[in-house]
Amino acid sequence: MGRGKLRIYLGAAPGVGKTYAMLSEAHRRVQRGTDCVVAAVEHHGRARTETLLHGLEQAPQASGRDAAARTELDLDAVLERAPRVALVDDLAHTNAPGSRNAKRWQDVEELLAAGIDVVSTVNIQHLESLGDVVESITGVRQRETVPDEVVRRADQIELVDMSPQALRRRMAHGNIYQPDRVDAALSNYFRPGNLTALRELALLWVADHADEYLQRYRSEHRVSRIWGSRERIVVGLTGGPEGRTLIRRAARLAEKGAGGEVLAVYVARSGGLTAASPKELTVQRTLVEDLGGTYHHVLGEDVPAALLDFARGVNATQIVLGSSRRKAWQYVFGPGVGATVARESGPDLDVHIVTHEEVAKGRGLPVARGARLGRARRVCGWIAGIGGPLLLTLLLNTVHLGLANDVLLYLALTVAAALLGGLYPALASAAVGSLLLNWFFTPPVDRITIADPRNMLALAIFVGVALSVASVVDVAARRTHQAARLRAEAEILSFLAGDVLRGETSLETLLERVRETFGMESAALLEREDDVAPWTCAGRAGHGPPVERPDDADVDMPVGDHMALALTGRVLPAEDRRVLAAFAAQAAVVLDRRRLREEADRSRALAEGNRIRTALLAAVSHDLRTPLAGIKAAVTGLRSDDVAWTEEDRAELLEGIEEGADRLHHLVGNLLDMSRLQTGTVTPLIREIDVDEVVPMALGGVPEGSVDLDIPETLPMVAVDAGLLERAMANLVENAVKYSPGGRTVLVAGSALADRVEVRVVDRGPGVPDEAKDRIFEPFQRHGDAPRGTGVGLGLAVARGFAEAMGGTLNAEDTPGGGLTMVLTLRAAAPAAPSAVSSSREPHRSHPPRDPATPERQAAP
Repeated sequence: MGRGKLRIYLGAAPGVGKTYAMLSEAHRRVQRGTDCVVAAVEHHGRARTETLLHGLEQAPQASGRDAAARTELDLDAVLERAPRVALVDDLAHTNAPGSRNAKRWQDVEELLAAGIDVVSTVNIQHLESLGDVVESITGVRQRETVPDEVVRRADQIELVDMSPQALRRRMAHGNIYQPDRVDAALSNYFRPGNLTALRELALLWVADHADEYLQRYRSEHRVSRIWGSRERIVVGLTGGPEGRTLIRRAARLAEKGAGGEVLAVYVARSGGLTAASPKELTVQRTLVEDLGGTYHHVLGEDVPAALLDFARGVNATQIVLGSSRRKAWQYVFGPGVGATVARESGPDLDVHIVTHEEVAKGRGLPVARGARLGRARRVCGWIAGIGGPLLLTLLLNTVHLGLANDVLLYLALTVAAALLGGLYPALASAAVGSLLLNWFFTPPVDRITIADPRNMLALAIFVGVALSVASVVDVAARRTHQAARLRAEAEILSFLAGDVLRGETSLETLLERVRETFGMESAALLEREDDVAPWTCAGRAGHGPPVERPDDADVDMPVGDHMALALTGRVLPAEDRRVLAAFAAQAAVVLDRRRLREEADRSRALAEGNRIRTALLAAVSHDLRTPLAGIKAAVTGLRSDDVAWTEEDRAELLEGIEEGADRLHHLVGNLLDMSRLQTGTVTPLIREIDVDEVVPMALGGVPEGSVDLDIPETLPMVAVDAGLLERAMANLVENAVKYSPGGRTVLVAGSALADRVEVRVVDRGPGVPDEAKDRIFEPFQRHGDAPRGTGVGLGLAVARGFAEAMGGTLNAEDTPGGGLTMVLTLRAAAPAAPSAVSSSREPHRSHPPRDPATPERQAAP
């Protein structure tokens, strides 16, 4: 038995009518013949609620309960009774001591696991995540709570809403609490401000849940058009502790718009170490993913430019940055990342600068620098290496300190030039300083000669120390650059490997990650079968020019002998190709994984085909034998000379022969249709037609007067195959007529919705359980106890197959008030679309007129 369905009535406060709505729903279900039992409902002395309990079966209470606990749920009794639907009030209720479970929602979980549908109630203040918010509003801490996930997993959530003024009137009239509690309630918990805030919480929570359902609906129905605007918010992370504040702020901004999306991005520079903490970045990545956003890691020398390029690449509308962590004196080196991004963002991007506790406490987003020491340091090094000795010479010509002190001062300048600019400025400083020392301060002066050997030794030591210090500084700078580079590469490869190993990255997503990481226009994975075969594109991302060969790309990275990763946009430096090689290898892995998955899908399709063929043999051996046996018996009887048949008997036998032949014709037609669908030989001839021209032609196989048509002439034309649509509608209508009770007609109604047209076939029969709504479209399935002689179970499977072949959908829904509604969704014809789409294969569209036959509603047995 499958898991039961949970329906929750959610209210903003006690007294809005949740229990009343739940009991009203129970009466409606009982009138439809559903087995409903009141498992635990407390009417709190409310007369109208108590009245609704009459006429509903109530489960016995657990033995040993005292009077104060008389409404406790007896879980074992309900499980033993095993009703179809159980009513369980107050989902957040805490059970009495000694109960099997501490909370009532845990009892509900056991009922659902046993296959029992549950209808329950809960107030917004009992949701666990809103405890602090509710306490700040009402001043009351809720001790009874239910985890949000339990409520979110409900199959249906219905908001029971009432304005604060109406709720207070109900309270004043004594419809909620006893009269002695009314005044205290109105002046405390039920104040207008409290009720308004709680109502807003309930509305926002339900709106969020409805948005999740809307996204699933759009995905399932393949709705590509945008419904409303969507905010994309990019968060610039530094790896510092303020990142969590920025992510939460961006998430709140995204919640204010429909379908808001948060993209957190960290720009890793390849030219120097940053203050980023790998541990903190991991925590922030987890946080943004928990809030429904995505994390991105990109390389960029210029952080503001990299942020803006990323934001424009993902079509973002807002950027959230933290206030700079730089101290005041550090602004002499530049305006900072935030100011630069705000200045260059343009009119299409809003930039939010968010304050935080780390302001002015240290470095924020790193300032863009060149490779190794950076351009500014190199310029300062050359100034100190050449200009410094000249200025020092002017100074020493006025103040005589002795040759030893002069040499030490020139050596200090050379060391400063080495620390600032590295090797070459230090060499220049040593050369200029030694010449100046020799000319101005080493006897004989004003000549490039040295008379005292000791002075020559001093100059040699001076040059040696200068070269040694410059070499050490240069090596340190080179190692710093390499460490920063390797660290950035390690971070990127770590995130890449994690995504791929978890199977969360598709090939297109991985290529998009490559494109945005290296700032390229496009990325493509090319492959070929052998050395002379042409290249083909296995996957592509970006908007650059298409690449047909690796040689045409700006950057190509071979993957084996017959595969290559090709990028367009700019030429990458050699050090970037190491990371690119890792991306290329992972792309090959993802492609192999995708093909293995496709191969598994094909294997499943073959297995399904074998099952279909086996079922076809069973159908031929059994279901076709029954009408054949009836025809054979009737013909044998008519040809017999031993019996004198009356005219009435002969007419009855002939009618049986005709019915058997019609049944055979219908069954063989469905078998042929299903075999064509399974082998993929159905090729529709799409034309623009009016629905009201085709649907009436599908009613030839049902009794006259059994169907009501409501197809407006104003419906848009649809792009379908008329023959396939007629066969699909005929199967749907005949199936609905079969299960409609006597005297109740089937309604066939049409309506337009955006770029689609829906045709609904509505019956008032027994309906189909939710868990069987998908299985009724599987071949060779019947619903419930339908006799085998009624058909082989292909009618709805054929109808769905034809609908999907025409680019439409076919789904089953409950009919309000009881019954089943088949919803056939078709594509509306484009105003300027061609009238037909030709095909070289013979289209499967012409069928003989429909003959009366008894269809079968299909479902899992």
